[in-house]
Amino acid sequence: MSDARSPMAEDRFGKLLALIETLRNPEGGCPWDIRQTKADVGRYLLDETYEVLEAVDRDSPAAMREELGDLLFMILFLARIAEEEKLFGIEGILDDITAKMIRRHPHVFGDAKVEDAAEVKRNWDRIKRDVEKRGEGDPSILSKVPLAMPALPRAQKLTAEAAKVGFDWESAQAVLEKVEEELAEFREALSGENPESIRDEIGDLLFSIVNLSRHVKVNAEEALRASNRKFEKRFLYIEERLRAQGKDPASSTLEEMDALWERAKQKEQKDQGRW
Repeated sequence: MSDARSPMAEDRFGKLLALIETLRNPEGGCPWDIRQTKADVGRYLLDETYEVLEAVDRDSPAAMREELGDLLFMILFLARIAEEEKLFGIEGILDDITAKMIRRHPHVFGDAKVEDAAEVKRNWDRIKRDVEKRGEGDPSILSKVPLAMPALPRAQKLTAEAAKVGFDWESAQAVLEKVEEELAEFREALSGENPESIRDEIGDLLFSIVNLSRHVKVNAEEALRASNRKFEKRFLYIEERLRAQGKDPASSTLEEMDALWERAKQKEQKDQGRW
């Protein structure tokens, strides 16, 4: 495995920067790349980030390598646009993040002593707040939570930030009771057949479940991704078994598919040694 600090790695990094500069060059560059804006690249960054996460979920080194390359390209592409607009350059980005990581790891690069990872996290938050003055002047402690975050992780982040100042449930059991309360309100809204009320109540229910996830130290986004993978795997099993019978889901009954779903669950349990 090559050392990221080696001259060879630095040369490859420089070649990628030069490639992006060529693509953006009005004289001889790529018309599509030239017309891209910061907003355009921001959307691509989000797409590429999800593709990296998918590769991580699949535990595929080849896919991770490819998708990390795509993500790195978009990061450097955005930095190039900022440099063209005389906002900042790649050197400034590298200097800033290096200084920040040194500053936030005084137990590695300084004389600070820590007992465990929890103390590292407390020091990290303290440095952000007291040394870097992050959030100073913001109208709310929630201002630091990006609006562009997907709703599920943003809900977990919002409740985590509020909890830092004591606005939180005392226990997971208390949150579970809130979930049950929201479920009852959703049932009531469902019986009233008011679309807006149904939407509001299911939103409150989802928010409460995310808060419960935080209390039991489960990342809600990761948990839902795992459930998505489970659903996909089981449904793929249904499709494969039906295909072996010369059928497909559209030409099968719900009872047939339910039976195959249960077989898929049993197969998972057997594979996991739970039988």
